[in-house]
Order: sequence, then C-alpha cells, then structure tokens
Amino acid sequence: MSEHVKIGFIGCGGNAKGHMGTLSKMEDVKLVALCDLDEDRMKDFAGQLPGEVKFYTDYKKMCKDPDIDAVFVGTPNQWHVPIALEVVKNDKHVMVTKPLADSERAAAKLVAAAEAAGVVNMMSLSTRFAENCRYLGDLEREGYFGELYYARARSIRRSGIPAWNLGFIQAGGGAFRDMGVHALDAVWWIMGMPKPISATGASGAKFGPRGQGYWDYSTPSKKVYEQYAADDYTGGFIRFENGVGLQIESFWASHQPEEFQIELFGTEAGGKLSPLTLYTTEHGAAQDLTITTPKGPSAWDNIAGHFIDCILDGVECQAPLKHGLIVQQMMEAVLKSAESGREVRLDKKKKS
Repeated sequence: MSEHVKIGFIGCGGNAKGHMGTLSKMEDVKLVALCDLDEDRMKDFAGQLPGEVKFYTDYKKMCKDPDIDAVFVGTPNQWHVPIALEVVKNDKHVMVTKPLADSERAAAKLVAAAEAAGVVNMMSLSTRFAENCRYLGDLEREGYFGELYYARARSIRRSGIPAWNLGFIQAGGGAFRDMGVHALDAVWWIMGMPKPISATGASGAKFGPRGQGYWDYSTPSKKVYEQYAADDYTGGFIRFENGVGLQIESFWASHQPEEFQIELFGTEAGGKLSPLTLYTTEHGAAQDLTITTPKGPSAWDNIAGHFIDCILDGVECQAPLKHGLIVQQMMEAVLKSAESGREVRLDKKKKS
C-alpha cells in the first residue's frame, strides 16, 4: 500500500459528514470516490472536499475500483451487510456505521467474511470514541469504581423519528437499532465488555404508526407513516456472566424530556456520562465531582485516526466488527424477548 490510504464512501447522508470532514484533513488520507443513488447529493459532498473524486451509483462497481484501499459504509441498516460483504470480497478495509446489521444472522455472516479476508474491519461508534466516554472507560480499567455491578443507559427523544429515509422506519430499522445502539455499545464498552447471558424486553410503536413523534414535530404524509414497521421505543434488561445487570432504554418519541445518559454503580464509586460526574463517599460524607475533560479531539477525529493507524501501522483495532456483532446479539435478544414475552438466553446459542 502507498503512504496514503485511499478511501471511498458508500452513502453520502448524515453518517458520512463527520468522517468526511475529518478524513479530508488528514495528510495520509485521500478521499477518492463517492457512491450514492442521489447524484446531486454526491456533487454537494464533493464540493466540500479537496481535489476531485469519482462518482458511482453502483456500489459493486466502486468496490472493484483498484484505486480504493478502504471503504466507509454509511447506508441504512438493511444495506450494511450486502455492501460490506462486497467491500471485503474485494480485499478492501471496511468501516461500518452503527448498527452492524439489521439482524444477528446478517451481522454474523459479515464478521466471518471480514475476518477470513484479513482486512481491517471496524465499527464507527461516535459515543464510544467520545472523550467523556473514554474517560469513564479508562477509570473502569484502572479499578476506580471498584466492582461495577449495575448500570443504566438510555437515549430519549421527545419527537425525533427520522423518516427522511424509509429504511429507518421499515423492518430492520427502529429506535433501538438507531439510537439505543449508541447507549448500549458505549455502556458495554465502559463496563469492560462482559459476556451477555440473557435479556428481557418490552418494545413497540406508539407514535410512528399514527403519524406522530417525527423529527422536530414534523407531520409526514400518510404514505410515509403507513409503512411504519419498526419500534419507536424499546426497554430491556441484560444480565452478564460476571453478574452485572444493565437497564437499557431507547425512545424516538415520548412525553418525557430529551436525554442521553449512562449511569454506573460500583462498590467504590459511581459515575454519570452527562454531565460527566463521579460519586464517592469520603470520611462519611457524599462527594459529587463534576469533571471537565481537556478540550481534545472529537469523536470523529478519534475514529478516523484509529482506523488509519490500524491500516498503516498495524495497530490492533479497538472496535472490530465482532464487537458490533455482540451488541447486535444483545439488541436482537431484547427485541425478540419483547415479541415473545419471554426471557431470551444468549449463553445457549449453537456454535456455528
């Protein structure tokens, strides 16, 4: 490989913006190609980039381009696996936006293919790679909290159903796979990524099918909301092999204040993500410590920099697709439990 990593983007929506802005400024990166069904959108993105880029409307043709070393997949959930499979089939490194897939089976198929191909494969996780989240994770690894035995994580919107792409609200989409995945992945990583053993859940759609709860209180056409076939809320409880319990919630729409929060319960200390706060007891008195992390790189900077380090320097990937698979398994177990009304075991899966 040359001293530059030549990158192509498949999907030029919101998921690509943060990465494009960061990668375009890196000296060892060249953005060489864009792929999207909307040619005008590609032209708009290209206008923000240095140098000329190739345009593709067929992702399979782009994946065969010998001038591309790595590909970012930023499409709706249902297309992550078909596209990423084509990427690794052509021996190119791949980064996939969250969630890994629209189902556990599809996610497992992609992980197997990426690992067999021997390419760098990575999840793009803007919460896990944010400085405040990394701060809590570093404290956990240093033993600051003592034994972490319980956690809560939630993503709550008041009116935030995205319908600018129907993939969000159709089968395989939904609030849990869109926003809950951020909270679930981040808290799981902070806790040290313990092995999940069971899940229970409640899930449904109380706003979307009625044409309510859409982004910024907008009202979609009946033609749009009649296609609603996903959750607009999910709540669940996951138990881990080490005894830790996790309460996880995700709402696209609700009559509650908007919030994104992670709370940690440890034997020596507790913590909260937003605002970043630590809780301890010293000399018989409660202490609440608000933390201000130094201004540093953005989550997008951290993700992009790590991806390029993995490709050029052989650094071990901190967020491989197999992490995305485990998170997918937890999400699908919660959703399956909600549908069946029963606990779903994750420790009794048949080995493939």
